[in-house]
Amino acid sequence: MTMPLSDLVQRDLPVDPVITGVTADSRKVKAGTLFVALPGSKVDGRSFIPAALDAGAAAILAPSDVTGLPVPVVHAQDPRRAYALAAASFWGAQPKTCVAVTGTNGKTSVAVFCRQIFAELGHKAASMGTLGVTVSEKGKPDVQLTPPGLTTPDAADVSEMLAKLAADGVTHMALEASSHGVDQRRLDGVRLTAGGFTNFTQDHLDYHGTMGVYRAAKLRLFDTLLPRWSTAVLNADSDAYPAFAAAAIGAGLTLSSVGEKGRGLRLVCRELLPEGQRLVIAHDGVEHVVNLPLAGAFQADNVLVAAGLCIAAGEEPAAVLKALEHLQGAAGRLQRVGTGPKGGEAYVDYAHTPDGLETVLKALRPHTRGKLIAVFGAGGDRDRSKRPQMGQIAARLADVAIVTDDNPRSEEPAVIRAEIMAAARGAREIGDRREAIRAAAAMLEDGDVLVVAGKGHEQGQIIAGVTHPFDDVAETASALGLSDG
Repeated sequence: MTMPLSDLVQRDLPVDPVITGVTADSRKVKAGTLFVALPGSKVDGRSFIPAALDAGAAAILAPSDVTGLPVPVVHAQDPRRAYALAAASFWGAQPKTCVAVTGTNGKTSVAVFCRQIFAELGHKAASMGTLGVTVSEKGKPDVQLTPPGLTTPDAADVSEMLAKLAADGVTHMALEASSHGVDQRRLDGVRLTAGGFTNFTQDHLDYHGTMGVYRAAKLRLFDTLLPRWSTAVLNADSDAYPAFAAAAIGAGLTLSSVGEKGRGLRLVCRELLPEGQRLVIAHDGVEHVVNLPLAGAFQADNVLVAAGLCIAAGEEPAAVLKALEHLQGAAGRLQRVGTGPKGGEAYVDYAHTPDGLETVLKALRPHTRGKLIAVFGAGGDRDRSKRPQMGQIAARLADVAIVTDDNPRSEEPAVIRAEIMAAARGAREIGDRREAIRAAAAMLEDGDVLVVAGKGHEQGQIIAGVTHPFDDVAETASALGLSDG
């Protein structure tokens, strides 16, 4: 695949080399590549320009202070956005229908649910996010194309993957729009049909600094990335709904609200069932009864956003709501592991924020006839203010709270645990995560519920910079005697 530089950047240029690739990684540069020198707080792409030239870069896209090079230099006021748009132009094809979802919690579930709904309705569909890239087609096993990783990959990787998916017949796509990804312009080249919003609570302050900056990053999906007259599907029950609705309306988007206060899809009532919950959902004056095979009020919220996105993408509402009865939960998102030898139910969940932990504990309380047991920790090198908040929440909402290590990363694990324990009155501290899970599983009796929170689908635990194999689902199953371990 090749393209003149002028077509790639949509400018008339005095020198117009043929471009054979687009990348911001100097290690991927080959003869004919457009190298994008992205400024950064930790790594500055401008310092890699000599290496890119040595590798054969045919042109450089960079801020205006880069001059005097032996190849054409395209200057951009916003190099990250220019990079995303250039990559999208180079790779060209994308699935016809692309929807994106942002929010502090629930993005992964919503993207997975959208993929499943699209597939149930007869489309070849894919999702991209924390769990990697997965393709679904009705009547066929899912195909996992990439492993779990970044919620929103590099802009060029996004465009390349979308082109490959389109070439493989994928027509419908659901993407997670993380605040990091939106802020770093990784989705600026995606041609979106609709965007969704789940909720907004404290997270990622180590990156954004303040809640205002964090919110602005998420709002950018609606005030900048969605095309005018496309649809914003917003959870009307979120405290942040007014801000997101104002941004959507100000950007000329069609607004569809969902939830108990929703006007597009209104949750009339919710009844707990042994296998999940029964929802009554009103749309356009008609009430639909949905037997949802997923536990938790927050999953009902996620499902409504997913359904709203699929309807916004042109699917028939009644068919979308019927498809909800076939949904399967995303890996590590309130994932049921099994029953202990003395009874009780065990779950694994990715909840790693104060709001996420509170949400999952409140979701499991109605299913608990005995003790609600929570095993959790907090990540190192991340927002420290979350730690006492999570400790207080677990002490208040769980009958038994066990504080353990999550991903300490470069921090001293005992220090992290101490900051949680300071607010977790009555909690028990067991640093070794495997031992903590086994201790919790040994407590399980009939009517009890255990949730191991924080790592969800992750397959490793990062301690002192080293990633050790660790799977909460496998460890919990082993502790329950459901597998060898």
